[in-house]
Amino acid sequence: MPVYEYLCNDCGPFTDMRPMSECELSQVCPQCEATSPRVILTAPAFFCMPSSKRKAHATNEQSRHAPKTLDQYRAAHGPGCGCCSTAKRKPARLMTKTKSGAKGFPTARPWMISH
Repeated sequence: MPVYEYLCNDCGPFTDMRPMSECELSQVCPQCEATSPRVILTAPAFFCMPSSKRKAHATNEQSRHAPKTLDQYRAAHGPGCGCCSTAKRKPARLMTKTKSGAKGFPTARPWMISH
């Protein structure tokens, strides 16, 4: 059974385990017995999810709200990293332009028409 959060106007937030069929119903406060609506105060915890997916979710959350600083980026990408090192990059493809402005890639696929 999932744990749902409720908010009492007098006593504050509390949690209760309820069947999913009763997820939208209000709950009686355990202290003052007032009817309290269901609220969402915390993000769900995905403990049954594989660790690789949990890490991806955490990375997405971090990148959306707090982008990495240059020092954090450099720490994640060591010296000689293939994605950001200029020493190991492939040379740019050869591109030619005609007088009309059409692009050509003579080393690519000669049977293809250029855009």
